[in-house]
Amino acid sequence: MKSLRIVFMGTPEFAVGILDAIVKEKKYEVVGVVTAPDKPAGRGQKIKYSAVKEYALEKGLRLLQPTNLKDEFFLKELSSLDANLQVVVAFRMLPALVWKMPELGTFNLHASLLPEYRGAAPINWAIINGEAKTGVTTFFIDDKIDTGAMILSKETSILPNENAGALHDRLIKLGCEAVVETLEKIANSNVTTVLQKDLPEMKTAYKLDRDNCKVDFDRSIDAVYNQIRGLAPYPAAYCTFVDQEEQWSVKLYEVEKEDALHELPIGKVECTKKEIRIALKGGFLNVKSLQFPGKKRMNASELLNGMRFSEYLKVE
Repeated sequence: MKSLRIVFMGTPEFAVGILDAIVKEKKYEVVGVVTAPDKPAGRGQKIKYSAVKEYALEKGLRLLQPTNLKDEFFLKELSSLDANLQVVVAFRMLPALVWKMPELGTFNLHASLLPEYRGAAPINWAIINGEAKTGVTTFFIDDKIDTGAMILSKETSILPNENAGALHDRLIKLGCEAVVETLEKIANSNVTTVLQKDLPEMKTAYKLDRDNCKVDFDRSIDAVYNQIRGLAPYPAAYCTFVDQEEQWSVKLYEVEKEDALHELPIGKVECTKKEIRIALKGGFLNVKSLQFPGKKRMNASELLNGMRFSEYLKVE
């Protein structure tokens, strides 16, 4: 069995769970952690550490935070750690001189069943597109994004009402299993890889932006429902509430789908004392949780306690 000296590269909460699983194995030495530089965040623009940095500091792990991955000083520091394997989870694209550095290579954990959903937001897009299953894949990094030779994958069902946050948490656990098994294979020189083959109509996990987070209410009720849960709780789908001369940009966090025949205009909003219902093709969306500008996220009933709308309320 080979002795593994590991450099871990990652930034968000998803990566923390995986790093923790590696550290808890104890038979592998994590000689360094590479994460994003600190940056200001929030209204106060206070400096915020990445989730991975917080964990590394707590565990006393050697920490590197390069701005430029080709920087000579960073490359010397990385080389001095004398790692023979690098593990990457939710980090940026690595230059060849970084991923080729360790003797045993650099592998990545990706939150999809590759080759489907290569890209930045695989968890979100799997739900947005109404997939019934997803999973995680480990693969050796090459010079393109998420295209390297696959080591292993693990599959799971996507629950009918599951949002991206809940699926994210389940995939952390599945990802931990996949990474630990991959480390075992590498340590025991028992790795068999499979080359990725592009499929005729592959789906891509594009980076989420303001355009693809805006709800298009002209689509089917299922498509709208999947988009909202696929973007919840972050970054959150949004739309515009229009009430005669007033309008608000509103984030939608939780909705329930109600299949029904009706003759209301698409986008018409009905409010009772406790409910907000949006008329769509094939039924209604019952809005359970939302956020108006300048307000905190709240339940529909809380919002309706303090705001009143006319019969002309609609969404766009």
